[in-house]
Amino acid sequence: MDKTKKVLAFGTFDIFHKGHEFYLKNARKHGDILNVVVARDSTVKQIKGKYPLNNELKRLAVIQNLNYVDKAFLGYEEDKYKIIEEIRPDIICLGYDQKSFNNDLKNKLKKRGLNPKIIKFEKGFKPEVYKTSKL
Repeated sequence: MDKTKKVLAFGTFDIFHKGHEFYLKNARKHGDILNVVVARDSTVKQIKGKYPLNNELKRLAVIQNLNYVDKAFLGYEEDKYKIIEEIRPDIICLGYDQKSFNNDLKNKLKKRGLNPKIIKFEKGFKPEVYKTSKL
């Protein structure tokens, strides 16, 4: 039986910086395979009220080229939980500032037959400096 632990992390990753690196490397420590979902441009607009500076394909390419990320994907525009169903992670790591996947994440996943451990990181890496909105 396969005992490999799959970790899933999410983000916009616009203007990749040390805070993003800190988040992803910490997520990596929680399992054997790190999968990362990069938010679609339309999802970023919906959540943040504006489009990212770098389009989704550029942001995806940056994440795909990180040696500590095993696989990177674009999320689905119509159903942001569908990619989680496909990956079937054992653990989901959320950054300290990720609010769109908040309290109801566990319940929504349970309704889809998924029960991953959800880890919410309490602190970021120098968020007063390394936050895309401040760069």
